[in-house]
Amino acid sequence: MRIWIDGGLRDAGSATVSVLDHGLTVGDGVFETVKVVQGAAFALTRHLDRLARSASGLGLPAPDLDEVRRACAAVVEDGPLPLGRLRITYTGGVSPLGSDRGDAAPTLVVALGEAAPRPAATAVVTAPWARNEKSAVTGLKTTSYAENVVALAHARRAGASEALFGNTAGRLCEGTGSNVFVVLDGRLLTPPLASGCLAGITRELVLEWTGAQEADLPLEVLEQAEEVFLTSTLRDVQAVRLVDGRELPGAPGPVTAKAMRVFDERSGADLDP
Repeated sequence: MRIWIDGGLRDAGSATVSVLDHGLTVGDGVFETVKVVQGAAFALTRHLDRLARSASGLGLPAPDLDEVRRACAAVVEDGPLPLGRLRITYTGGVSPLGSDRGDAAPTLVVALGEAAPRPAATAVVTAPWARNEKSAVTGLKTTSYAENVVALAHARRAGASEALFGNTAGRLCEGTGSNVFVVLDGRLLTPPLASGCLAGITRELVLEWTGAQEADLPLEVLEQAEEVFLTSTLRDVQAVRLVDGRELPGAPGPVTAKAMRVFDERSGADLDP
């Protein structure tokens, strides 16, 4: 495997970043994870647009999206995979120790790894911590992921693959790396961006393709929902069969199954929707 770093492909063993890179010392960076299917990146334009929005929100210089696109193409062509995880990382570059940025150019890294298909249904737990919907970095896909690492480890210990957060107002928000949809009285609903959730690319497509609606939902909706599913780049649409040990019989239910089918059909017909 070779990795693109600051202008060219390098062998993994020599693809290094300075120990003084701001992305390492203080998490000053943004990233995107892009699904690669049969050697082609899915929804790359939407991912690059979000990368630029996240960089702007963090105050980083605007990334050269043409260069990022070239880097993605070079990495994918160098090691094509039937199903892969393409990771784009863009950081504040070499900086002094501390929160202030230095004068160095940002760092761009693009790497590709293998991915495995996710099971059709999974188990989730609610996180004992809250998302801060008023944070300075709310809605930005930053490399500051320690909160998600802790919450995901909590889920794994409970035999689940994901932890779902409420926000500080007690409203349903998102998972550590996913968005959440619920079926309530036959309606397909997902928390609005104002809840503090990330504007997920798969979430966005499901909203466009299925007629789902945004709704301000209490965290307790997970106790009453008829169906629950997760969306993310590598999950696509994944049914939830257990929520905090509560079984959702027959998962995926009819609404979820339809969303899964629509997403498979639409994404298969257009690799860059």
